[in-house]
Amino acid sequence: MIDARVKELRSIMKREGVDAWIINGTDPHESEYVCPRWRTRAWISGFSGSAGTVVVTQDLAILWVDSRYFIQGAKEIEGSCFTLMKLEAPGVVDPVTWLAQNMPEGSCVGIDAATLMLSAKRKMEGAFAPKGLRLIGTADFLDEIWTDRPAVPSSSVIQLDDGLVGYNRAQKFMFLRNKCHQAGCNYTLISSLDDIAWVTNLRGNDVVYNPVFLSYLLVGDKKAWLFTDLARFTPESLAKVSEDLEVLPYDAVVGAVSSILKVGDGLYISPDKTNLKLYAAIPSGVSVVEGRDFTTDMKAAKNSVELEGMRRAHLLDGVALVNFLARVPRDGGGYDEVTFAQALADQRARSKEYLGPSFGPIAGFGEHGAMCHYSATPQSASKIEGDGLLVLDTGGMYESGMTDVTRTLLFGKATDEQKRDYTLVLKGNLALASQRFPEGTCGYQLDALARQYLWQTGMTFYHGTGHGIGFRLNVHEGPQRIGPNPLAVPLVPGMVVSDEPGVYKEGRHGIRIENVICVVTDAKTEFGQFLSFETLTLCPFERELISKELLTEREVAMVDSYHAWVYDELKDLVDKDALPWLKAATLPL
Repeated sequence: MIDARVKELRSIMKREGVDAWIINGTDPHESEYVCPRWRTRAWISGFSGSAGTVVVTQDLAILWVDSRYFIQGAKEIEGSCFTLMKLEAPGVVDPVTWLAQNMPEGSCVGIDAATLMLSAKRKMEGAFAPKGLRLIGTADFLDEIWTDRPAVPSSSVIQLDDGLVGYNRAQKFMFLRNKCHQAGCNYTLISSLDDIAWVTNLRGNDVVYNPVFLSYLLVGDKKAWLFTDLARFTPESLAKVSEDLEVLPYDAVVGAVSSILKVGDGLYISPDKTNLKLYAAIPSGVSVVEGRDFTTDMKAAKNSVELEGMRRAHLLDGVALVNFLARVPRDGGGYDEVTFAQALADQRARSKEYLGPSFGPIAGFGEHGAMCHYSATPQSASKIEGDGLLVLDTGGMYESGMTDVTRTLLFGKATDEQKRDYTLVLKGNLALASQRFPEGTCGYQLDALARQYLWQTGMTFYHGTGHGIGFRLNVHEGPQRIGPNPLAVPLVPGMVVSDEPGVYKEGRHGIRIENVICVVTDAKTEFGQFLSFETLTLCPFERELISKELLTEREVAMVDSYHAWVYDELKDLVDKDALPWLKAATLPL
């Protein structure tokens, strides 16, 4: 089936004079996770991961994935015409560089114009020009051959209560307009779905696990327009929203941009989020100012109400985690990876404030744990039995916020290697969480703290150490990040990030420990203002995997202090029959 789809695509490419066609797997909003209509990468290649790039030429079909998906990608494309390229592996170049190096001079490289963002276009053109390659935005070729392609979704939207979000929509629009004026603009056009959801205080259900809705937002000095399906609204909710903005059809955005904006207007856009079709609609004579969406920074630094909501979400999550872990038989008890993750979700669902998972659960036992973003299915799920480690990475969406937590659990007896690996990962987690740092520090400057102990023993991990986390929004949120690649985004108070070092040994085991931490104001000294982290996650570490002799006295004290806090916060909230387990799990080392 995959090979047949590629053959049909090649016929269209030949007809249109395109020598190579890129499929980036995103939607017109540059979303990380997309609704079924834009799961193009999965449809053409069979690879179901959340990140990767496909290039199809008349002779080759290639899938690029990063280290999270090396194992999964190889398995899912096995037997097809696709070749796997492992980004970060020695000698492997990225798709753009590969095209520049391998396509003959004069070749035409195409990509769906609706999924190519302005900044990506410029980067590609810069790489292609010296090689004589031509980049064009095309129609979506898959529309011709994907006969049962899902429609653009239109889930109902809900209005969040002002008491949950800190600032109402009118206040957020006022802040946004002030930012625009400071940039010399009287309009801003926002395409990022989580930014739109945040600034409008609306939530939808168009993308699984992400409470967003397909839309664009144009905000001017005196008026704002939301482009989305009107069928999402009840008459009452539409009347409420219409107090602050006009709702127009999703497909009306191109025409509206070309007619509303006039010569002399100033428009602020994000080149990373504005696609070519939208950019082409901006009339000549409009002054365009580019930069990161103002709303991206506004929502990243949580206000005091949002932070209190996040704390409550983690408290509720801690109750569910302890109630679950207290009942897990450490011989596996007949669970497989799917039923194990579902049993935890069932515990979360006991809370009236629980809305659902914040992302697809990762439960990998034994060698599956070495697949960083493994996703079990009823067909692939391993039984949890015998000796082994289980990487359990899950999260919950609650009315007040969201969580993301990973614990590595021991079943049966641990080997010395497993204990050593776990303790080294734990040391990295503690080192990052306890760090004090000067104002202006970026995430990449802290990344080595979490890796140092693994490095000293010749090990490492290839994913980022920490990602931003949204307030009742997306589990991955920018602009902040803790990772090895330089990203000039300072950490500021209110930013919420994950702290998740790990180690993965193919065919043996995986280990990851993840807490969610929040940037807070710390001491001010003669050297300036310092910041630190507040830990939000409430769940014991796996005591049986900790080799105390590998910890310093300070680290032992940190583990004991964390466990004492977890016990104190949860002891009166968990089920009575879970309390003995909680006591034992949080005893001093």
